[in-house]
Amino acid sequence: MTSDAYHRAHRLAEVGRLADAERTARDALAATPADGRLLTLLASVLRLQRDYAAALSTAGAAVAAAPSLADAHAERAECLILLIRSRDAVAAAEEAVRLAPHAPDGHLVLARALAATRAYPRAQAAAAHGLALAPGSVAALLTVADVERDAGHREAATRAARAVLAVDPGNAYGQWLIAMLDAERLRVRRSMRGLRDVAGQNPARPDVMSLTWPIRGVLSGLRRGLTAGAIVVCLLLVAGHWWPPAGIFARVLSAVLALVLAGFAARVLVPAGGLPWRCLALLPALMRRANVAALITVAAATALLVGHAVTGWWWLAALALAAAPAMWSFSLLELVGAGLDDPGFRQAFRDLAGAFRDWWRTTKRDLRTAWHDDRN
Repeated sequence: MTSDAYHRAHRLAEVGRLADAERTARDALAATPADGRLLTLLASVLRLQRDYAAALSTAGAAVAAAPSLADAHAERAECLILLIRSRDAVAAAEEAVRLAPHAPDGHLVLARALAATRAYPRAQAAAAHGLALAPGSVAALLTVADVERDAGHREAATRAARAVLAVDPGNAYGQWLIAMLDAERLRVRRSMRGLRDVAGQNPARPDVMSLTWPIRGVLSGLRRGLTAGAIVVCLLLVAGHWWPPAGIFARVLSAVLALVLAGFAARVLVPAGGLPWRCLALLPALMRRANVAALITVAAATALLVGHAVTGWWWLAALALAAAPAMWSFSLLELVGAGLDDPGFRQAFRDLAGAFRDWWRTTKRDLRTAWHDDRN
């Protein structure tokens, strides 16, 4: 009976009926609450529904019920990765590999966990081992592509992603990976076409984060360019007090910097078309406001640089430099906004806040105890 319920819930999960799969697994667990396989499957379903805290708790129960079940440890590692607990994820994945050294899934989750800790050589070796155990596996090829992309090896990542599409031409994640790799190479039109195709497969849940990459990528490049260029301009203005030609060089550099900033923005935003701007309104509120504020700030800073180049007024360059810290502040707000929209980050923030509260309570109790001991 339990085996039938497991297979029924597994089939429901495979076809995307996650709520029905969860209900089926829970009904079966009511009769056999210590079934490690069912608990592991329920944890996987909860993870796919983005209830990461409940998924981790259920995976922990699966490990407790069946300590020798490699899949339970692997599922726990998957949950820990999503909750930004990468080192714990590595330990759980290593236990899965120890228990089932010839099963590819353990090596693949270990590769993802190691990549999350930036241990890229070990992650690449684990991914390659998983692929060797399951040649042609879509899951293994996607893991190889992810790890290689994280490690900065775009060509290897592209080869693996294309191998995925050779096996499964409609694989949405493989298409997304290629589109994002094109984005990293500034192949803007090709990237946006790929992202539009992926969004068309699931119009109810478009990936607005990816679809707005031209705007966010431009802001990232402009932020660094503005900071470095404005610092040099201001240093030249200071040097101009002792060496007058430096002031002329500062004005020339302001003009060149303004042209470079505007040219880079046009190089990315013009080929991208209007889609990123339409998707900008769909971003989480904090991210959207941070991006809009950054766009206004960088436009104002560019105008200030042009003004300095034309007039030579030093305070215009100083104001342009003052815009750089604002740009970095908006970048931090964007990261916070993206984190608050992600269930894993939100749970990690809650866990961190809970740990801080526990530390503060313990500290206060210890201080009170020490105070009373000193008085006595």
